[in-house]
Amino acid sequence: QGLKPLAPTDYPHLIFGTSKPAPGLPAADPFLGKNKVPDLQKVFQKSDGLPVHLKLGYPDRLLYRTTMALTIGGTIYCLVALFIASQPKKQ
Repeated sequence: QGLKPLAPTDYPHLIFGTSKPAPGLPAADPFLGKNKVPDLQKVFQKSDGLPVHLKLGYPDRLLYRTTMALTIGGTIYCLVALFIASQPKKQ
């Protein structure tokens, strides 16, 4: 019997992508939606003095402020924990 190879020696033919739609599907896929890149490029390239991470308005500001609050809160928590840990233990 002996040892047998783990992987098959003959591989199926590769199928490469084509520009033709698959049979049975409409020519334009409705689930792809509208291309939003040109609209977003206009928003992000506008020179209004805002940093890129705040250009989309209220959701960006909310995420930014939440991140800053958690960062500052975490820093204060770590400093307080280090201060408490550095105090000599009372017996």
